[in-house]
Amino acid sequence: MELIRYLHNVRPHHRGCVLTIGNFDGVHLGHQAVIGQLAEKAAELHLPSVLMTFEPYPQEFFNPAAAQPRLTRFREKMLSLRRYAVDRVFCLRFDEQLAEMSARDFIRDVLVGRLGVRYLVVGDDFRFGWRREGDFELLREAGAEQGFQVAKMHTVELAGERISSTRIRAALGRGEMALAEQMLGRPYRMCGRVVHGDKRGRELGFPTANIDLHRMVSPVTGVFAVELFGVTGEPVPGVANVGIRPTVSGTRARLEVHLLDFSREIYGAHVHVDFLRKIREERRFDSLQELVKQIELDIEDARAFFAGIRNP
Repeated sequence: MELIRYLHNVRPHHRGCVLTIGNFDGVHLGHQAVIGQLAEKAAELHLPSVLMTFEPYPQEFFNPAAAQPRLTRFREKMLSLRRYAVDRVFCLRFDEQLAEMSARDFIRDVLVGRLGVRYLVVGDDFRFGWRREGDFELLREAGAEQGFQVAKMHTVELAGERISSTRIRAALGRGEMALAEQMLGRPYRMCGRVVHGDKRGRELGFPTANIDLHRMVSPVTGVFAVELFGVTGEPVPGVANVGIRPTVSGTRARLEVHLLDFSREIYGAHVHVDFLRKIREERRFDSLQELVKQIELDIEDARAFFAGIRNP
């Protein structure tokens, strides 16, 4: 899979493609269906399949303070997309110049002029261009004039409702990890490198692997039963806390994982953490002794959960 970052890196040999456009946050089952739809047409037309996405997301550009937490960082999204039939990812910088581009200029200059799109898959509610003036019907009209076909995305539903990043985000916020997993087609996960922390967990008797979130806002907070991948012996079960650690006056959100029956040093390892069950919300304790007692209960809860998976 080839990554093309920004418009100035599009080369003449990149012209001619089947294309879909969106944030693809989470790469959930709905996104996977669109990728499959695109792959079928790419094979039929003997053209590469291309997924266009944006950095930052349009919502983050226009109103960063109100932007929803991302399900996946850019790196996580790329790792997910590598498992599917995507030939190229075109990441377009969403800046003031793009925000002010008219819908017709976007079609003429980007879709046709630079990418040479032959087949385009978008949602029927897709809006683009200056003041969101462009829509599905404008794309169909332009396609008829300039020689590309426009198709609607296949809709994937669960329990009678469309699967969407917004719906998954809501499920994670409620701690409904199994529902989120159903919509994602895999457990919700976060990836990152294990870094040195303040050793607070070790002092309390519960050493943790500390993983930078690299997120302004996390879609999950609290204490979870998790599995960690990326080290020998994977998956390694554990208990994770995502939050600011109010009992020890933390201020910056982080992901800390206490691995069960595991004592090796894994600093520097790039790992991913699958969130399987929410145990409780993060809260402040009046003393470190109370915190230690609660961590012991959390570990008991996690062990019971994993025992249930192994011996249902």
